[in-house]
Amino acid sequence: MKVEFAPMSLPLQRRLQTASVVQWVFSFLGLAQCCTAAFIGLFFTRFWLISALYAAWWFIDREKPSKGGRRIHIIRNCIVWRYMRDYFPITLMKTAELDPRQNYLVGFHPHGVLAAGAFLNFCTEASGFSTVFPGITPHLMMLSLWFRIPFFRDYVMSGGLIPSDKESASYVLQKPEGGNLLAIIVGGAQEALDARPGSFTLMLRNRKGFVRLAIQNGTPLVPAFSFGENDLFDQVRNPKGSWLRRIQHWLQQIMGISLPLFHARGIFQYSFGLIPYRRPICTVVGKPIPVQKKHRPSEEDIDQVHQKYLNELSELFEKHKAKYNIPEDRHLEFI
Repeated sequence: MKVEFAPMSLPLQRRLQTASVVQWVFSFLGLAQCCTAAFIGLFFTRFWLISALYAAWWFIDREKPSKGGRRIHIIRNCIVWRYMRDYFPITLMKTAELDPRQNYLVGFHPHGVLAAGAFLNFCTEASGFSTVFPGITPHLMMLSLWFRIPFFRDYVMSGGLIPSDKESASYVLQKPEGGNLLAIIVGGAQEALDARPGSFTLMLRNRKGFVRLAIQNGTPLVPAFSFGENDLFDQVRNPKGSWLRRIQHWLQQIMGISLPLFHARGIFQYSFGLIPYRRPICTVVGKPIPVQKKHRPSEEDIDQVHQKYLNELSELFEKHKAKYNIPEDRHLEFI
């Protein structure tokens, strides 16, 4: 006998989608602090052995983040990410095939406030990465600071996140069997300070480290632009030269992370809160740019490939912007 289940009501779907996004925002804003507090607090309870054993494991496992991390497919395929995908919604689109025998370095733009498109597309299977790019294993770089936090490091590694340092990047790009994709949010934390609806400013003009890395490893560069990434939050005005911008830059230099003052909607109302707006995101992955391997590339070599990358990224943006209601007179601005 076949059993049929009633379809889920729309209000219930909406609540589950909102709950999934709340969980994601919390994981970025509060989970790291909670993990640290739990690790320290357990030492002062009868459960102190948990933290003691974890500390021993942490020491033994200390090199794992820089050696490709430890992805857990059950977590990458968790249903909560599909609800998060449908909240916005978020989609992944390819414009060219990627050869699974080759490694790739993807430049992701823009950073946005919390890099929702980068996280969901490369750290989960909600948008069907393995189906869109069969035979390719994605990795996303994240500030090394987060991998020093107990428990939280294991959570971020489970999705395929690795530290943003040369050692971690080279480990992935030098795998001889190929089939690895390393995504770098090139604009980084500084670019997040310009993330607001309608902004197409990219911190890229003098960001050339990822190009040097690609040349040294002979890895093709792939531009990717996430349409709608900057539309999820509003941000308090912080023009360059303002007191707020100076404080944000000062804090970034000290802590390594930027602190954009963002806001959007609440859980039960739409006027104010930290929950992102329901606005679609589409991450478009461009075609690979071949790179000739050189162990010691000259500045001229780097500039040449960098300029080609800028041209390909601009072309990708111009070709697809009309689909996402971006005015014809709006173009990417590199600073």
